[in-house]
Amino acid sequence: QVQLVESGGGLVQPGGSLRLSCAASRSILSIYAMGWYRQTPGKQRELVASLIRSGSGNYVNSAKDRFTISRDNAKNTVYLQMNSLKPEDTAVYYCNVQVFFGGPGYWGQGTQVTVSS
Repeated sequence: QVQLVESGGGLVQPGGSLRLSCAASRSILSIYAMGWYRQTPGKQRELVASLIRSGSGNYVNSAKDRFTISRDNAKNTVYLQMNSLKPEDTAVYYCNVQVFFGGPGYWGQGTQVTVSS
């Protein structure tokens, strides 16, 4: 099992930046997949960015060229750097990890991101 704690959310103006962090309770060195999702009231949770092993990130179209997912194995932490933020990026952002292919996913508690002037 893995416990995840997100941080870094907050209120930011349009065009601003935030970096979300997801700290894991165990080593992420061998974890199969990590991802960031977001959810707004009344909508399904949406995959924003994912990272399989040490490969390159995959992004939802609306996040391409603005968001970057990365990992720091030494700190057992996954990051989501978000630049050029827009009001439509406002949501609760959740971290998810899948320890091995086909295995269960683990979720953090979420962190609120609000983009507003």
